[in-house]
Amino acid sequence: MMSTSKANPSHPRHARDVTNWDLQTDVAIIGFGGAGGCAAIEAADAGAEVLLFELASASGGSTAMSSAEIYMGGSGGTRVQRACGFEDSTEDMVTYMMMSAGPQADEAKIRNYCENSVEHFDWLCNLGVPFKDSFHEERAIMCLTDDGLLYTGSEKAYPFRQQAKPCPRGHNLYIEGDNGGPLFMKIINENVASRDAITVHYETRALTLIVDDEDTVVGIVVRQGNQELNVRARKGVILCAGGFNMNEEMVQKYAPKLLAGNEPIGNPGDTGTGIMMGMAVGGAAINMHEGFISIPYYPPASITYGIAINDKGQRFINEDVYHARLGQAVLDQPGDRFYFILTVEQYGDYEKFNFMGAGIAGTGETVDELEQELGLRRGTLEGTLRIYNEDCEAGEDSQYHKAPEWLQKMEPPLVALDITPGRGVFVPYFTLGGLDTLTTGEVVDPQRNVIPGLFAAGRTACGIVRRAEGYSSGMSVGDATFSGRMAGRQAAARQPD
Repeated sequence: MMSTSKANPSHPRHARDVTNWDLQTDVAIIGFGGAGGCAAIEAADAGAEVLLFELASASGGSTAMSSAEIYMGGSGGTRVQRACGFEDSTEDMVTYMMMSAGPQADEAKIRNYCENSVEHFDWLCNLGVPFKDSFHEERAIMCLTDDGLLYTGSEKAYPFRQQAKPCPRGHNLYIEGDNGGPLFMKIINENVASRDAITVHYETRALTLIVDDEDTVVGIVVRQGNQELNVRARKGVILCAGGFNMNEEMVQKYAPKLLAGNEPIGNPGDTGTGIMMGMAVGGAAINMHEGFISIPYYPPASITYGIAINDKGQRFINEDVYHARLGQAVLDQPGDRFYFILTVEQYGDYEKFNFMGAGIAGTGETVDELEQELGLRRGTLEGTLRIYNEDCEAGEDSQYHKAPEWLQKMEPPLVALDITPGRGVFVPYFTLGGLDTLTTGEVVDPQRNVIPGLFAAGRTACGIVRRAEGYSSGMSVGDATFSGRMAGRQAAARQPD
C-alpha cells in the first residue's frame, strides 16, 4: 500500500515505485454509470476479470439522473421503429449525425455507431431494457408517457431535413414519467451483479494511473477510506468517470462560454479527474471548448409557433429546432437581450407545462406598445412581424426556413418571454470535450498513437456528440453505453506485451 509519492491525477505513479499490488485484475474500470456498467458487462462476457470502482455509494452516474432516451436507428430500423412504421436508413442517420457534429465530426466513430446501432438496441433488449412499440407524436423534450419512440432533435428542421430524410430515433424506456435513467441503471446494475467475473468497489475514489517504464498503463491508484490501494490491471484501465462540468475552474479554463448557463447537469463526480489522468500519461484532450447548453423553450409545443428575437427586434433562427440549437444560437448572437414573442393563444399553457422559467418581459395590445416595453427601436419588431406574417400566408419561411407546419401568423395582443441567460431563464449545460479515442475506445496521443493499456468511454472521452447546435436527446446515453461496450470489448481482447 505504501508508495514514495502522494497520488495526484496529473502525475501518474510509476510501477517501479509500487512495492505491493493490493488488488489485481484483467480490466479496471473507473465509474459505474452507463458507460462503466456496459464496459464491465462486455469485458466480462468476453472472458475478462473486471474490477469496477465507483466514487459514490451506489451505481448510477449521470445516466441515472437522465431520462435515458437512447438515440438509435439505421440499418432499416430498430424493432420499435419498424413497428411504428418507420424505415430508417443508415446513410440518413450518418448524414444527420455528421451535420450535427459539424467540422468537429469524427466520421469513423459516427459511422461505427450508426452501422451498429440496431445491434446495440438488440444488445440492450437482451439485457432486459424494455421499449414499447409505440410512437409519441407530440413535440417534447422528454417523453412523459411510456411510448417507445419520439423525435428528439432537429431531424425535421432546416437544414437537416434538406440533406437527410427525417426519422425518429429517440428510444424511450417502457416507463411513465421522467424515470428512464433510474430504471436503466437498475437493469445494468442487475446484469453486473449477475456476473461472477465483475467485482464492484463503491465509495472508492480513483486517484491516478500507474505506468511502467515503457509508458504503458498497467494499473490505477484508488482510495478506499483512508487507504491508498495500488490496483494492477493486466489488460487495461477504462476511464468512465464523466465530464468536467462540476469543476468550475476547469470549465472556466476550457469552455468558459458554458458559464453563461446557470445549471450544470451531471453528478458530483463530473470533476474532470478521468480526463486529467488520461492527459497526464500523454492522452490528447479534444473539443474541450464545446458543451451542451440549452434554453428549453418547449413544451408546450405551441411556443414553437412563436419567434425568437434579439435586441434589434430581429429573428436569428428557425424556431422549430431542438432546444440546445436555440441555446447555442443565443450564445453566438451579439447583444445582451433575447426574447420569445408569442400571441396570447400561443402562450397558452406555458405557466402550467413549461420548466424554462423565463419571465414575462413585456406585453402589448399593439406591436408598438410591446416595442416600447422591451426598449426596442420603434418599427424593428413591426418589420420583423410583417415579413414573418407574409411568409406565413405564403406557407414558406423565406428567411430561416421554419417548417410550414409551425408557421402561424402573429397578431396582437402579444407576450414577450425573456430568454436572456442570466435573467432567470433555466439554462442547463454540460461538457462535451474529453480524451481522444479510436472507435475501439483506445486513448490516443496528439499524433493519434495509442496509449497502451488505456481506454475511455462516456463523457470522459470525446465521442460522437460534439456541439450543442447539433445535439439530439439520447445521443449522450447512446454514446456512453455504446462506447463503453467498445472499450470493454477491446480491453478484454488486449494481449499485454
